[in-house]
Amino acid sequence: MLFKDVIGQQHVKQQLLQLVQQNRLSHALLFLGKEGSGALSLAMAFANYVSLRAYPPQDSSADHSLSLFNEPPNAKADSEEILDCQEADAWMQKQQAWPKADGLIHPDIHFSYPVVPRKSGDKPISTDYVSEWRQFIKQQPYGDSFSWLQHIGAENKQGNITVYECNDIIRKLSLKSFESRYKILLMWLPEYLGVAGNKLLKLIEEPPPNTLFLLVAENESLILPTILSRTQLIKVPALELKEIEQALIQREHAESETASQIALMSEGSYREALQLLRDAEDNWLELLRSWLNAILKSGPVAQVKWIESMGQMGREKQKQFIRYFNHLLQQAIRIQVMPDQVTQLPEAEGDFALRLNKLVTFHQHQAIIEELDKAAYHIERNANAKVLFHALTIRLYHIIAKSEVVEMK
Repeated sequence: MLFKDVIGQQHVKQQLLQLVQQNRLSHALLFLGKEGSGALSLAMAFANYVSLRAYPPQDSSADHSLSLFNEPPNAKADSEEILDCQEADAWMQKQQAWPKADGLIHPDIHFSYPVVPRKSGDKPISTDYVSEWRQFIKQQPYGDSFSWLQHIGAENKQGNITVYECNDIIRKLSLKSFESRYKILLMWLPEYLGVAGNKLLKLIEEPPPNTLFLLVAENESLILPTILSRTQLIKVPALELKEIEQALIQREHAESETASQIALMSEGSYREALQLLRDAEDNWLELLRSWLNAILKSGPVAQVKWIESMGQMGREKQKQFIRYFNHLLQQAIRIQVMPDQVTQLPEAEGDFALRLNKLVTFHQHQAIIEELDKAAYHIERNANAKVLFHALTIRLYHIIAKSEVVEMK
């Protein structure tokens, strides 16, 4: 994993490079970002960089390898100053150990992640699933916990980072490093540790020499407070619309119009964007435009025709359409408050949001969003789609055309 493989996050990448360059790296970093933000990919690229930068010199009589953890800077680190991610990637790919790091087989980079017992009585540890892990990362670097557990055939089993895994981590990190100067443990989703995480407290607080912990989490509130207090926080923000749109076009060869609509629905998650792309066959904006025209202009015949068409779609597409409309309404509200925000939307969606703002007030926006949330809730619970969208059509007519909204005082 290289820094260029991570979508966006330029500010965080630069922050990480500066931590290394200035010898201000903590023994334990917590990468905190919602699923799909790229926190795992970013941590993996950083683990590769630190491990390769910290290789011992060919001349064993002098130690000029990278210094970390507030150590005084050394001659080699100063002479090989790397200022940006492009330089870092180029440097990594020239190193002899790069194929090992890229193949997730570097002996000094250890991975920990939630697992399940393969059969009753098993005491699972991450190493049991190392082949599946390498395959998963290559295929789904932006995958979430659900995708991972399905990948290993967990079915309805609950994934965990067990006490056996904690014991194995302690064992691994007690050994000397094989090639790099530093040993690195990258733990994905420490939220799955539970009380077993208490076994790692002393190790994280007083690690063996030249040991680096990289924890990658999505929900800060589910991490043991005692572990949280021992880490340096690296916040990984949600991705920008343009970053997701460009990634879909460049990496997935999506059409520009499709990519812009999916980016709007993805809520800053590239994983969600990929899921939406797999199911994207409809032009949501055109579908929405025809629905509103049927509600406000064409009348009952056009409404019934639209409802019949929507009812024939699968539930996932119905949810995606509602999500798209919901996000567009939220963007329209932002534009009302901050007019300059329209420039951050795709052109078609920005124009539509402006037209929508001329049609409905702030409180009408809120009322429609509430109705859409209710509709999504009932679709999740297998409501009859035709009945649901018929009721939603009537409700939206009364909200928009009749202005039947109780304004909050």
